[in-house]
Order: sequence, then C-alpha cells, then structure tokens
Amino acid sequence: MDLSFSAKELAFRDEVKTFLADKLPKELSDKVRAGQALGKAGQEQWHAILNEQGWLAPNWPAEYGGTGWNAVQRHIFEEECAFASAPRVLPFGLAMLAPVLQKFGSKEQNDHYLPRILAGDDWWCQGYSEPGAGSDLASLKTRAVRDGDHYVVNGQKTWTTLGQHANMIFCLVRTNTDVKKQAGISFLLIDMDTPGIEVRPIILLDGSPEVNEVWFTDVRVPVENLVGEENKGWTYAKYLLTHERTNIAGVGFSQAGLAAVKRAASAEVSGGRPLMQNALFAARVAQVEIDLMAMSTTNLRIISKAAVGQAPGVEASMLKVKGTTIRQEINDLARRAAGPYAMPFVSEAVEGDNAPIGPNYTGPVAAQYFNNRKLSIFGGSNEIQREIIAKVKMEG
Repeated sequence: MDLSFSAKELAFRDEVKTFLADKLPKELSDKVRAGQALGKAGQEQWHAILNEQGWLAPNWPAEYGGTGWNAVQRHIFEEECAFASAPRVLPFGLAMLAPVLQKFGSKEQNDHYLPRILAGDDWWCQGYSEPGAGSDLASLKTRAVRDGDHYVVNGQKTWTTLGQHANMIFCLVRTNTDVKKQAGISFLLIDMDTPGIEVRPIILLDGSPEVNEVWFTDVRVPVENLVGEENKGWTYAKYLLTHERTNIAGVGFSQAGLAAVKRAASAEVSGGRPLMQNALFAARVAQVEIDLMAMSTTNLRIISKAAVGQAPGVEASMLKVKGTTIRQEINDLARRAAGPYAMPFVSEAVEGDNAPIGPNYTGPVAAQYFNNRKLSIFGGSNEIQREIIAKVKMEG
C-alpha cells in the first residue's frame, strides 16, 4: 500500500495551510494551544469562518452543502487544523445529527434543519445518557406519550455537553413499554425553549459547567419532530453512535499532541538531559507513534466508507477504543514531559490575568490529562466496544 500523498493531495494540503494561516484568528488558536475554553462566541466565530469558506461539513454529501472531499482530503484537513491549533468544530449537529437526518429523516426535516446547522442558527446538544442508562443506553426511562399531534415528554437526561448553550436537543425517548427495551425507543428533535425544560449545570473539578442535566416535565413536542418511524429510534441511535465513535478518535489531534510531546521532551533541561534521551520514555513515545500510524490507516478506511453513504461497522468500535487509549497515553506522556509544572490546577496559574507557571507548553497539560479520562467512557464505554468487537469476531 502506498501511503504517500499524490501531487494533487499535496497541493490540497498547501491550500489548507494557506487558509489556516490567513483565516484562523490568533486569539482562537492561542486559546486552543493554552487549553482555554473558547466560550460560545469563540465556537460560533470559527463555525462561521469555516461555513463562509464552504469547509464546515466535510462529512456531508455535496448535495446537502458538504465539501465533497474524499477520505484523504478529510484526513489532511483534520491533521492540518490540529497542527494549527484550530478549534475543534462541535460535532453534535454537523457530525452526529446530520448523518441521521440525511439517511432517515424526512425531506422537510432535511430542508429545514440542515441549512440551519450550516448557518449556525441552531446549536444542538445530545439527549442520550440518563442516570442508570449510560453504557446500557437501552435502559433509558424518559417517556414520550402520544397526545394528538404532539408527544408529551417526561424524564431526565444527564452529561449533556454544552447544553447550556443549545437551543435544540436530539433525544432518545421511550414510546413503548410493552416490548423489549431496544424496540420501544424513538428519536425526537426538541426545541430547548419549549415550556417544561430545565437545564441544570454539573460543575466539574476545574470549575467549568461543561456538562449538564436536562429535565423534561410535560414537554409538548410536535409529531413532525419524530425522525423516521416511531419505536425505530434504536436503529437510528446505533447509526449515530458509529459516527460519534469515529469522531471521538481524533487522529489529527493525537498527531498534533504527539508532536508537542516530542518537542517538550527534547527541550534542554537545566542540570540534566532531555527526557527523550531516557530509554523508557523514548520507547513509550515510539510505541504510541506506531499505534497512531496504524490507527490513521484504519481511520482512512472508515471515512472512505462514510463518504459513500455506508455506516462504519465494527471498525468504528475498534477506532474508538484505540483512538481514546492513544490520546490518553499522549496526555500522560505530556504530563511526564511537563514534570512538576503539570501539577493540577495551580490556582495562581489559572485565575485572573496571572502568567502561566513554567514553559508555555505546560499550560494545558493538567486540564487535558484529567478531562480526557472521560474519552474511554463516552460514546459507548471501551469495555462495551470490546464486547462488540469480540462478538463480531466470534460470529465471523
């Protein structure tokens, strides 16, 4: 297999580099590099810049406003964005809901929601997990009861990322309790401004409200907001999760993170040798680089399938497991490279306008290390993904 880029692909890489150099605001890339939150305004700013360029939806077909890029172009774009410290585009509307609408939604839903996703008119969040229904998602209890031309929704969702900013939420709800749990679930699109919805922040250890609880009390949702058929939501949820798991892997971000580790570990140390000269540390770096190269090839295969309308199969589970463990390993290597400057959340370094403690590269290390422990849980825990992989292998 020839893994080198063609002349046309190299020209595309140059085009992406030029775009990022000209259009990526320095204040956004500086925040990404320092591990600081962009806030709602920063996310919307980068969303609008990409949309104006026509590069916002690389995973959409061209007929819906996507780029029409092939798998290699998408890989190059992701890689260059990561190396430039560009913000990661929020996946909820673009990379998770949109593929479901394009495959299972009505023409009216596609005509209404897809342009609004591109324009940034709707900020979507995901209503999947519940207390007691995380890894075992099919055990969800949020009910939707048909009442004329509406569903009446009652229940609770949790770990809703950035739900405090969202005006729309796509939800899994139970519409039939008399069948096996997977067979009685439907997929609803809900306006967050509907009476009866309450968003309660969950404050994380670093003080940020990244995730939320969302409560539904007699929330009336129009029947036309049902995606596909009633009680077929589990099928749509699985389709969405394959796209989410592919997105979680974050190959480009791992490549950029590994390069940063190498730079940090190669820095001269007062009174000692650079960490990369330590044989054990260098061996760990070499192993994660080998794993990342292999995962990059798997990622190209998966996004090639998605580009022709195929949902990734067990490969998405493989990519999710390997991608998240690689990113966590890179976070740990970065923490070791930072040494004592990686002490978590030194108040003097994170409050107000105080200068960061230690070299510039140590700024985001602690926050990224702790925050990314979640990667092996969300999108379907790695333990569940390994069960899926094993089952497929046994059946094969």
